[in-house]
Amino acid sequence: MSFVFDPAPAPSVAVAGSADRFPVRRIFCVGRNYAAHAREMGKDPDREPPFFFLKPADAVVDDGATIPYPPETANLHYEAELIVAIGKAGSDIAPEDALEYVWGYGIGLDMTRRDLQNAAKDLGRPWDWGKGFDRSAPIGPIHPVASVGHIESGRIWLAVDGTTKQDSDISKLIWPIPDVISIASRSMELRPGDLIMTGTPEGVGPVKPGQTMAVGIEGLGEITIRIGG
Repeated sequence: MSFVFDPAPAPSVAVAGSADRFPVRRIFCVGRNYAAHAREMGKDPDREPPFFFLKPADAVVDDGATIPYPPETANLHYEAELIVAIGKAGSDIAPEDALEYVWGYGIGLDMTRRDLQNAAKDLGRPWDWGKGFDRSAPIGPIHPVASVGHIESGRIWLAVDGTTKQDSDISKLIWPIPDVISIASRSMELRPGDLIMTGTPEGVGPVKPGQTMAVGIEGLGEITIRIGG
């Protein structure tokens, strides 16, 4: 097979303790999956079923990177997230079988141009421009299930320049990981290389050029990302 120009390199993220890389196929994101965050965004979590949006696979950024402050925004927000890495294909997966499809877990950031997202909400338009921009998905090394087990609870936190902004526990997910996988698989076949951002806790807020974010999840360590000019 020939192409009219060379294909772009396959997006990938690091694998903890290995020189291998995890190839990224798609990035699914769950909206408002912590009750306190849903409320701080003006929504009632008891009335909404889970919903998803997507980021492009090539939005991934490795731990330790400096990313530029993105264009067309004056309100760039951080959102700390647990990442689920899918390692087996499946559709219409039952919740009780869902963890069989997990290859590993990681730490991620759903970077958000909040002003663009809010403008889209007000107009009833998709969130893509606010969520799916270049380098909007910093993701740390994926830890294989074989080494860390399944993540059902544990502290998740984010600090900006050493000041803690988000501090919660994975056990507070409205829809636990098996439910998230099951619900997503009803609409699309999940395949190896898919990543799921499982939602962010309360405390989201702006980050400015020159600031550094540290994000940690109990059992997975921490990652750091700096915002450039």
